[in-house]
Amino acid sequence: MRLVFLGAPGVGKGTQADRVTAQFGWPKISTGDLLREAVRNKTALGLEAKKSMDAGKLVPDNVVIGMVRTKLAESLCGKGFILDGFPRTVQQAEELNGILAGSGIDLDRVINFRVSRQDVVHRLSGRRSCPKCQSVFHVDFAAPKVSGLCDRCGEALVQRSDDKPETIEARLKVYDEQTAPLIAYYEAKQKLSDLDGSGAPGHVYDRLASVLRGLGAK
Repeated sequence: MRLVFLGAPGVGKGTQADRVTAQFGWPKISTGDLLREAVRNKTALGLEAKKSMDAGKLVPDNVVIGMVRTKLAESLCGKGFILDGFPRTVQQAEELNGILAGSGIDLDRVINFRVSRQDVVHRLSGRRSCPKCQSVFHVDFAAPKVSGLCDRCGEALVQRSDDKPETIEARLKVYDEQTAPLIAYYEAKQKLSDLDGSGAPGHVYDRLASVLRGLGAK
């Protein structure tokens, strides 16, 4: 099954994509992960992306689309995939249509996760990440066993620059202006399913799994 997970930063798209991948086997393609890897490796692409990420702005389309095109061409995506964080604009959605049409396929569904703005800010500002193994924790919802240290590798946890309060507001403003129109775009194509993203991750996954089974997922 070919899916797009849509929603503002912090709604839980990545967490739910990981659960779906574990359950159904469709790989998650996270543009955020791809970009952060490039930043860590200090590639030319990563340095270009970092300027936008630190300012809470969207990374230029040509950078993101090139990464997605390469990933979708991998054999691992032959039986399905979950796009997490892409597309983020209507223009990117049109580019995605072209990429998929070139392979004779189409999206099965776009899941739109809905969470209040207050909850989004709380989720993002409390998130802590491991710079070594990329594990993610939360000071309230998923605290590490030892405060400030990664459970997996023991590295000191950090707050990513794009999870700081001033950057969160910039990210949400960008979402409202550029990404929210995707809701109408996919509604018009009858591809959209709204999903309540509030509450514990397990409860959200139960709702999501119900939608996916309704689409024929096994």
